[in-house]
Amino acid sequence: MHKHGGDVYQYPNFIDFSANINLLGTPPKVLERAKSAVDEILHYPQPGSGRLCRAIAEFEQTEPEQVICGNGAAEVIFSLALAEKPKQALLFAPTFQEYEQALRSVGCRIRREYLKPEQGFHLQEENLLSITKEIDLVFLCNPNNPTGILTEPEMLKQLADRCRQAGAVLAVDECFLDFVSSGQDNFPVSCSMKKYLHNYPNLFIIKAFTKTFGMPGLRLGYGLCGNKARLARMREATQPWNVSVPAQEAGIAAAKERAFLEETRRALETEKSFLLEHLLQYRRNPGALEMPAGEGGILSPPERTAGNGAGKGEPFFIQVYGHGANFIFFRSRKGLGSELKKYGVLIRDCSNFPGLEEGWYRIAVRPRKENEILIQTLKKLVKNR
Repeated sequence: MHKHGGDVYQYPNFIDFSANINLLGTPPKVLERAKSAVDEILHYPQPGSGRLCRAIAEFEQTEPEQVICGNGAAEVIFSLALAEKPKQALLFAPTFQEYEQALRSVGCRIRREYLKPEQGFHLQEENLLSITKEIDLVFLCNPNNPTGILTEPEMLKQLADRCRQAGAVLAVDECFLDFVSSGQDNFPVSCSMKKYLHNYPNLFIIKAFTKTFGMPGLRLGYGLCGNKARLARMREATQPWNVSVPAQEAGIAAAKERAFLEETRRALETEKSFLLEHLLQYRRNPGALEMPAGEGGILSPPERTAGNGAGKGEPFFIQVYGHGANFIFFRSRKGLGSELKKYGVLIRDCSNFPGLEEGWYRIAVRPRKENEILIQTLKKLVKNR
């Protein structure tokens, strides 16, 4: 079984930076709708989640016929793999691990293109050369999990064209895209692949309300696709009544929470800037220029410098790479996650992602009080070294 963040059951009362959930929590109206729906659990959920599909279509500005709902984004991913039964698939590593798990469940051979830290983990044109006629399915996470890197629209278009030419299905995971903000109107929309749904029948988009609206315990994901035949195959491969009554009702309420999303982005940028300001005090090259918080690129090359109050031996360092969504991806010393656990703080150790090793970490952006505790805990680690 793959290791994930958010294991609050094994670590009760810990401050959890390991799961990338909305820092504002669940919208009150969504909670109210889910609670009131409990009275209706004596009935089966609506088959096909028709009302929910219409609400999502309005939220995404697509058509209800292009929407398929699932028990979290993970089920949507597994249903896609089961419906397509690809023989060979391509993953851009490091990336979300459920892609591999879903592909292996149908006996698919997996090929990886490794994104390089010296290139900021950005997708390059050379990586697209691996998309050949032998590839049946390509997964891209945008912004990528765990690196936090946002793929630019021009590269997305090249990727879509390459997949179409090769006859490969392109599955783009946009689960974190609604967290992206650069201070420009409709910035997440400009990076979404939704505008290609009509012209690219090989395109499939994966999204979820679970992280965006702070409801992972309810499990609600969905897919967007303009290929009706593919959606029909996925529905045949999906268990009936897969989205519960409370989840459907919560999703319908969440689809109306546009103002909450705007509030989330504002709070996220404030708290992300706060965290970056303190984390970057430990970077190895203090004189390097930094990129704006919304761009999610490599910040400065790893170089050996002295100081930072780290005591004897190699200086304590945090080298930030990606931060385009609601989390920050960085490199630091080995064992940092275990050290923080001693202080009741959980972060995501990314060493089990293919393409990474021990010393790579991811932290969610949390509310100010929790962020301050993380910063103070890091100071204690450096001081006590």
